[in-house]
Amino acid sequence: MTTMHSVVDSPIGPLTLVGETASGHVRLTAVWMASPRHDHAEGLGVRDDAVLADAARQFDEYFAGERTTFDLDLDPVGTDFEKKVWMLLRDIPYGQTRSYGELAVDLGDPRLSRAVGTANGRNPLSIVVPCHRVIGADGSLTGYAGGLERKRFLLSLERDGAPAADWLF
Repeated sequence: MTTMHSVVDSPIGPLTLVGETASGHVRLTAVWMASPRHDHAEGLGVRDDAVLADAARQFDEYFAGERTTFDLDLDPVGTDFEKKVWMLLRDIPYGQTRSYGELAVDLGDPRLSRAVGTANGRNPLSIVVPCHRVIGADGSLTGYAGGLERKRFLLSLERDGAPAADWLF
């Protein structure tokens, strides 16, 4: 297996796409935003924009409002519980939100809302696995590894089909 990465421009700043290839097949393992929390300089492998071109194209389409779901092979690293939560995140429809508590109920135990929040925060595939669609029970925007301004931007893009006019990136 070979690890590689690509950096794509986006309205929320550069995104580092990390993938692995085996026998010519590419699987996306991470999408990192430029932030102190997402400083993953090690383990990125060589830069290879050509191999990750399809993923980059899909991000361009998403930010242009032309794509509502991603069609990529994914291979995130996490615990079995985290992977269950991440699968639930992928079921949240474009333009909609769910609370941590609703996801815990979907997992069969409403007491798991904090564990859901922890798994949500460890999601290595930002945007593709839409952790930005998870909000507080009262509808408030709660923590987001990429920062609340990015979360607000992504939710606005999906809700209104257009990014906020005063976005700074």
